[in-house]
Amino acid sequence: MLNRFARALFTRLLTPAARVLLRLGISPDVVTLVGTVGVAAGALLFYPRGEFFWGTIVVTAFVFSDTIDGIMARTSGRSSVWGAYLDSTLDRFGDAAVFGGLVLYYAGRGDDPIMAALALACLVLGSVVSYARARAEGLGMRADVGIAERADRLVAVLAATGFVGLGVSDRLLLVVLVLLAAASAVTVIQRMLMVRRQALGRPLPGPSAAPDPSSASPIPPTQDRPTTGHVQNDTGTPGGC
Repeated sequence: MLNRFARALFTRLLTPAARVLLRLGISPDVVTLVGTVGVAAGALLFYPRGEFFWGTIVVTAFVFSDTIDGIMARTSGRSSVWGAYLDSTLDRFGDAAVFGGLVLYYAGRGDDPIMAALALACLVLGSVVSYARARAEGLGMRADVGIAERADRLVAVLAATGFVGLGVSDRLLLVVLVLLAAASAVTVIQRMLMVRRQALGRPLPGPSAAPDPSSASPIPPTQDRPTTGHVQNDTGTPGGC
């Protein structure tokens, strides 16, 4: 939901910053890497010590790099499959750091096993939400449904954590974590059902069937066998084992 309604607004606000970075010769991949390091550092350095407000400020500042790098890539005409892959992969590190920081705090100094378990559940289920879609698309199907997309989860947990850092009761974060865990579980089920509808009756994609060895002509006794470690294929180039 936030992806649909907020993308245009943030694109308009962050486009000037993206253009400045391009003029400085900074690539979108560098922005992606720096943003991920900043998010992870903010979450893992501040949250385990209970400094929720300042941790959220740092994380939020670097989270916007996820939008800036996309604007830079489109503006410079450098959008690529690699960039999309790098961005999606590093997003998982950032998400894990945010929830992992909460797990470390509540499992240690915060001394609240229930909160620690809920934060861990959000971390695990969030990863499964992303994997469910990625695996479906890898099999040639769609799984872009759900009530808990990444942006929704991230904004909710950062807002609640920031307010707790300002003195609001931990119960606010408790409610948010419960809702996020439930919404993530529902999203996983929604995506599984969507893929099931598409997959019924569809064969599993895989490599073409290997030829029957018994049908191959044997090498005549008088023919020299290869003595190198590679088998030569029909074109004379080395073939793998």
